Amino acid sequence: MRPTIGVGVIGFGWMGQAHSRSYLRIPTLFPERTYDPRLVICADSVAARREEAVGSFGFPAATEDWRQVVAHPDVDVVVVAAPNMLHEQLCVAAADAGKHLFCEKPVGGTPEQTVRIAAAARRAGVVTGVGYNYRWVPLVLHARELIGAGRLGDITNYRGRFFSMYGSDPLGLLSWRFLQDQAGYGVSSDILSHTVDLAHLLVGPIASVVGTRETFIRQRPRAQPGEGSHYATGRPDDPVGEVTNEDYAGALVVFANGARGAFECSRSMVGPESQMAFEIYGTKGSIAWNLEQLNELQIYLADDDGGWPRGYTTVYGGDRYPFHGHFVPGDANSIGFEDVVTIEDFAFLTSVAAGEQHEPGMEAALDYVSFQDAWLRSCDSGAWESVTRLGHGGSR
Repeated sequence: MRPTIGVGVIGFGWMGQAHSRSYLRIPTLFPERTYDPRLVICADSVAARREEAVGSFGFPAATEDWRQVVAHPDVDVVVVAAPNMLHEQLCVAAADAGKHLFCEKPVGGTPEQTVRIAAAARRAGVVTGVGYNYRWVPLVLHARELIGAGRLGDITNYRGRFFSMYGSDPLGLLSWRFLQDQAGYGVSSDILSHTVDLAHLLVGPIASVVGTRETFIRQRPRAQPGEGSHYATGRPDDPVGEVTNEDYAGALVVFANGARGAFECSRSMVGPESQMAFEIYGTKGSIAWNLEQLNELQIYLADDDGGWPRGYTTVYGGDRYPFHGHFVPGDANSIGFEDVVTIEDFAFLTSVAAGEQHEPGMEAALDYVSFQDAWLRSCDSGAWESVTRLGHGGSR
């Protein structure tokens, strides 16, 4: 008989609901699992969301007080999907209560908060996971295998971007994501963290960075309680408030292995809908992937070049690649974003069941905020800054 892992969720917006659906789906998709997840209790400040958690998702209980999630005796894992600046209080309390912890990226609203959360988890000895979900796309995992096998040769260049239109409408509501006191930093916490995390996964640590940032839409209609989605819009005559974090982040970097890289992220540009993408160039080939075509990987391998014509090969997702076959058989039968979240949650709970530290966990979170800290310093100084490891001996 499989042991049960009790799950408590704090924050029942988009990602809190996505993770909850994942836990419900795991038994139907992963017969090899060593555990059975069970939804125990959900916390959210909005009554309608609490009602949905119980009525539609099957949580036995929902509460306005997140402390009840942390204290619940049947909760083994706490999932934190609340606004970023609340993460420190929630995560530290969960760790101190001995609960295993999954936190949406970037863990803290600031690098300093992330360092303190990671320290609390380390003291408690709990298993941690961080919501860098794009690591779990089957074709991204295949790209990592190609790089690890040396098929691209020595990596020389990396280009990463996350261009999204979620903040392109000036009437988009002033939700918590646009406010530094609730979200922490803007796109550098929200979507640049995904972009840099994949670079860390695929190429390695970054040694130095020069950065720039800008806020292009400086005022937005104020959100009412419960209107927290960054996709919701207001009306032209609504009262407005000031946006207090950045819309755009750019960086040039030098990796520790000598490769060069460039990153750009924007939430306010017009055109790309959700272009989380990377291009990796080596001495023997290159690969490219874009979330907008999640189930396609572009590959050019020089050792496969039999002459003209030259060009990239499109590789379609399929059950030959990690995890894909749990959802659909064959080739070119697509999976979607929430399937990737389900893979992520399955892998995390597998680590919890085994009593092993998960990857990505708090160390990956520290990797990113160490970069973010250097990037922020560079935005202020206008100069190249070295990436100094935060946490452990380099704690702030």
